[in-house]
Amino acid sequence: MPRDATDQTSESNVLLPDLLTTTGATIAPLRSLLESAKDCVRDLVVVDGRVSGARIEAEQTASHGLAWLATYVEALAQMQVWAEKISAEGKFSEVEQLIHQIAFSEYLWQIYGGIPMNQGEILRLQDIGLTQDQMRCLMEPAVQTLTQGGNTQAARMRLVALMQERSAEVTVGNVGLDEELDMIRDQFRRYAVEKVEPFAHDWHLKNELIPIEIIDELAEMGVFGLTIPEEYGGFGLSKASMCVVSEELSRGYIGVGSLGTRTEIAAELILAGGTEEQKQKWLPALASAEKLPTAVFTEPNTGSDLGALRTRAVKDGDDYKVTGNKTWITHASRTHVMTMLARTDPDTTDYKGLSMFLAEKTPGDCANPFPTDGMTGGEIEVLGYRGMKEYELAFDNFHVDGANLLGGTEGKGFKQLMETFESARIQTAARAVGVACSALDVAMQYAVDRKQFGKSLIEFPRVASKLAMMAVEIMVTRQLTYFSAFEKDQGRRCDVEAGMAKLLGARVAWAAADNGLQIHGGNGFALEYKISRILCDARILNIFEGAGEIQAQVIARRIL
Repeated sequence: MPRDATDQTSESNVLLPDLLTTTGATIAPLRSLLESAKDCVRDLVVVDGRVSGARIEAEQTASHGLAWLATYVEALAQMQVWAEKISAEGKFSEVEQLIHQIAFSEYLWQIYGGIPMNQGEILRLQDIGLTQDQMRCLMEPAVQTLTQGGNTQAARMRLVALMQERSAEVTVGNVGLDEELDMIRDQFRRYAVEKVEPFAHDWHLKNELIPIEIIDELAEMGVFGLTIPEEYGGFGLSKASMCVVSEELSRGYIGVGSLGTRTEIAAELILAGGTEEQKQKWLPALASAEKLPTAVFTEPNTGSDLGALRTRAVKDGDDYKVTGNKTWITHASRTHVMTMLARTDPDTTDYKGLSMFLAEKTPGDCANPFPTDGMTGGEIEVLGYRGMKEYELAFDNFHVDGANLLGGTEGKGFKQLMETFESARIQTAARAVGVACSALDVAMQYAVDRKQFGKSLIEFPRVASKLAMMAVEIMVTRQLTYFSAFEKDQGRRCDVEAGMAKLLGARVAWAAADNGLQIHGGNGFALEYKISRILCDARILNIFEGAGEIQAQVIARRIL
């Protein structure tokens, strides 16, 4: 049996007594604080009984801060669920106890003293409108115990010592998943170690597309049909399984972990909004990777404002002709079909006139990336996330078969796209966890191997503390991510939970990569070291699938 949290031995004197009871006692005060915060923000943004979009924008610090506070509260609540579950299973070892204790201590302190929305924006509770009296719930004894003694240098040093004993297991081990998901994790971890990690940095430095052989192998392993129902040629597995696969492949290389994202988006669009004929035609081909999709939504002057898209699709008999420009199109060249959002009603200027198409194209190659008539494109050179490449596309009377209007009805495109965001953001959060794990992997190995002043870097407390906090925040984000996946699997609306996981995961991945590079010192700035690539790859996570600011705004509106 594992050592109980109260069993403090001479080996470790850093665990707090009655840990699970103490952390559990903080959840009610935190939820009370969140309710007070909601009331404060409602006073700022509700006009005539309704939440005003204009007021939320005018009060972005308060409204976005509310989203971050809600994210922290839910993250700690899910850490408690995880800890209680693995404790009941007899798996709450000292590593997990320390991670749990440090997570609560650090996040409670941040809630009280300032939540970093990013490096230069610290949200303080008074920014939301909370008074000192309303904050007094944070004076509860359990909160005080954790903040005063939970995240100490001794606790962090002990955690890192145990991490060295368990090696990489600490970042992938006990997460309270069932046996099937653990088997999937092991399978894809082995694949990433053998087929991805040794080659990813070379692909990045040479700006090469991920080899087609990798795509073929992943197709054989079922990656592209993972969550597609069996009746349409997929495996019909859970969103939680998608998280496991995405995390482990992204731990090897975010480009490989992202190969399935476009298929996930396309399949969700077709399942939710397609006709039966479209499902029968496209889903088996997507599941087998016979057809590779790309998402064609963003335009040069619209960014996150998808309702303002200007690319138009004009009826031409039974078919359509598409004209306009798109940008930031991932994996655009060698794919077979584009999930394309275009305006079919020229008299509209908002989302109501948009339609979704399954626009077929001929895959290109390096010599001729876009051989299909009516479309041209050029590569956008980027810092990271290079394995599929990014493109700008131009369409000039590009032909789309009328049968490929999603759902067979115009004007539903924006609503259809919104229905995919839950899965896409869950998958992005899982990718963020994988990237953060990758940063921890390489930083920890470097800290062990690198000698300075007669000892390994990992023996210095501030280096060890960085590694410890990487492991802690990885686990926090992972629990929030899997919670959103479990909610999705139960058929419950989870746009808030998915958004929270993505919001926190992006920040955690960037922090892990940044601290990993700091541990490398000057060598981290050299292109030959993997951490330089991981830093570049991590940076995109706070932008795509909803920039952090947009994500916080969406969360705030929903919880109000």
